Amino acid sequence: MSSFFIKTKANPALAKKGKHTSVIKRKNDGDPGGKNKIRAKKTNSKYNEEISSDSETESPIEPKKRQSKEDVEYEETPQEKKLRLAKLYLEQLKAEEEDKVEEEAFETDLVAGRLQEEVLEQKGKLQRLIAKDFIPPDASEIRLLRGHKLPITCLVISSDDKFIFSAAKDCSIIKWDVESGKKLHTIPGGRKGTEDRHVGHTAHILCMAISSDGKYLATGDINKLIMIWEAGTCKHLYKFTGHKGPVSGLSFRKGTHDLYSASHDRSVKVWNVDENAYVETLFGHQDAITGLDSLSRECCVTAGGRDRTVRVWKIAEESQLVFHGHEGSIDCIQLINEEHMITGADDGSISLWSVNKKKPLTTVKQAHGRHGDTGLEQPHWVSSVAALQNSDAVASGASVCSHNSQVQLWKCGQNYRGLERLFSVPVSGFVNSLKFSSSGQFLVAGVGQEHRLGRWWRLKEAKNGIYIIPLKRKPPNPE
Repeated sequence: MSSFFIKTKANPALAKKGKHTSVIKRKNDGDPGGKNKIRAKKTNSKYNEEISSDSETESPIEPKKRQSKEDVEYEETPQEKKLRLAKLYLEQLKAEEEDKVEEEAFETDLVAGRLQEEVLEQKGKLQRLIAKDFIPPDASEIRLLRGHKLPITCLVISSDDKFIFSAAKDCSIIKWDVESGKKLHTIPGGRKGTEDRHVGHTAHILCMAISSDGKYLATGDINKLIMIWEAGTCKHLYKFTGHKGPVSGLSFRKGTHDLYSASHDRSVKVWNVDENAYVETLFGHQDAITGLDSLSRECCVTAGGRDRTVRVWKIAEESQLVFHGHEGSIDCIQLINEEHMITGADDGSISLWSVNKKKPLTTVKQAHGRHGDTGLEQPHWVSSVAALQNSDAVASGASVCSHNSQVQLWKCGQNYRGLERLFSVPVSGFVNSLKFSSSGQFLVAGVGQEHRLGRWWRLKEAKNGIYIIPLKRKPPNPE
């Protein structure tokens, strides 16, 4: 009785938990045998707590509570999922828009930089500072192309830097492939007296020019003739006559097919190649014109030889500007940009000019040294100059009647007020023509045994050919 009452006193707490527990109690009260079996199970079975009435009622309840809490914490409703995905989508859109804005800003900067360069180029004030990066090439990297029998007098490079056209005193024209160095086409020269039946030149070719689109090639000779060729096929198209002296300078206006020509007859003529037509003649020089150049503007510049003047011809206004500076005959001229140019003279000097000043901005005397006996030294003639357009890099070549001929590379100072010698490239012979490639990757020199305008000296050891000089650059600093 006492043990029975102790159990009943301990059970009211369980009775409060639900009806199910009270029913089990009554079954136990009405069946003392069952009570004894439960006792036996408690003492004999090691799983007694799993089958007791307390564990049967509590064990299924507690996992449900824990599971429900986990559902609340980790399982999201469809609305929450939509919200989360929407936030992710918005973040993705934001990131894409930021990237797009950065790309557009970068492109805008590129376009703005390009437009600024074009404006400066049109104003003639663009000066890319690249000369400081040039380093001398190895002798093994310089290529010599040979094909002409007599001295090279002039050459041009196509605007895509793929082809070189050269001409010589043997009256021939050769088209070269830059990459392979092979001859693609040769226009042979004719003998004197065969002008009527020979297609091509029959006298020394002094100058040549190629249009900026690579369509036309123009050549001029000492027989006062200008020949127009199809640059792609080297097919002869037209013959221009009208000059009364040797044609010494030719240049196409950039972006057009307008051709300017200069002659020893002291005149400048304008031609329209598309229409196969003569336009006009300009006069002003007091001596034979030795060189001519032009860019995009409707004007050209000329070197006046022994009249010691440089002139800027404004075609539309039919006016000219006259510049003085050299002490000797000005034999070569090249535009750097629309407002600056470089000239070379037989007094051994090279000068930089601005179209806004009547005197040179800077002059280097004896740019290629001197020769002769002590006390009778004479400067080497500067026979050719070249400029890498819209940059601070220029080059000069000399008429040196010895083995130490050189092509000099120069760096222009700020605003073209100074010339600094960078390095020299040795060649053998008279440097009669110089041209930079449009990309600035190489420089081409036309070299011969004689000066292009005469036979004052002859260097038998020299080779008539074309030197392709690579313009190597310093590697960028890893910063």
